[in-house]
Amino acid sequence: MIQSPLNYTGGKFKLLPQILPYFPEDIDIFVDLFCGGCNVGVNIDANTIIYNDLNQNLLYLYNALKNLDKESTFEWIYQIIDKYQLSLVSKNGYDYYKCESSKGLGSYNKEKFLQLRAEFNQRKANGNFDYYYYIMLYVLIVYSFNNQIRFNSCGEFNLPVGKRDFNRKMADKLSAFIDRIKEQNCMFTCKDFREFDISELDSNDFVYVDPPYLITCATYNEQGGWNEESERDLLAFLDTLSEKNIRFALSNVLRSKGKENHILIEWLNKNSDKYRPISLNYSYSNSNYQTKDRISTSEEVLILNY
Repeated sequence: MIQSPLNYTGGKFKLLPQILPYFPEDIDIFVDLFCGGCNVGVNIDANTIIYNDLNQNLLYLYNALKNLDKESTFEWIYQIIDKYQLSLVSKNGYDYYKCESSKGLGSYNKEKFLQLRAEFNQRKANGNFDYYYYIMLYVLIVYSFNNQIRFNSCGEFNLPVGKRDFNRKMADKLSAFIDRIKEQNCMFTCKDFREFDISELDSNDFVYVDPPYLITCATYNEQGGWNEESERDLLAFLDTLSEKNIRFALSNVLRSKGKENHILIEWLNKNSDKYRPISLNYSYSNSNYQTKDRISTSEEVLILNY
């Protein structure tokens, strides 16, 4: 299994052993409609793979990783780390930075990270959207809080510094990910699902849908993100796929921490003859939205129309 080089909220890597066995084996075009960290699409064998997401910065980053020579990508990463004098424990160890592994590297990296962040945001303000810009973004993500990606309403990267740096595990994940997307016949698109063109899809194709979850809290629900209207529009979109005999799988949660997705449950009940929910073992032990309250579990499902 190839793992995303990004710690993207709601990533499905841990659930892949449960999800993938239900996917068809004969896929011509695979659409990862809300691709996020790409954990699903990057592990799919299909003739064509379309990664789609509304996060334009994310997709341009993937595009840079696919089109840049891998050696150049790593050269730029280490060049940026060196330019801003960020830590590199894999080379120098913790003692060199007067930091302890248990406490992390935030105290050493903070000012250097903020300088990189400021220059990255200024580069965007000047309209310099080249490949180097997106490798700067990757380094920012690596050194940011929980390796997340977040922009404010002004389009500025606004996460604070994190505890870790570009370690060997991250380098290995990035290398394997780059190799895979270079091997795949894939493309990256940035469209709202309501505007995604399905006219060229048919029964040989497959759409995987992992939208923001209506009843959970995450960064993708900030700034007036996913709401009940979005949920209803998505379910109507899935009905249209079925009417056109296009196979799909939907990841979602029916209930979570005392909340219930009544829109999804009603839709399932209404279409019980067409769609079947598969219960999944919810195990995001290290996800950001997992709390210490183990009693409040989530009922996660994979919904199929085939």
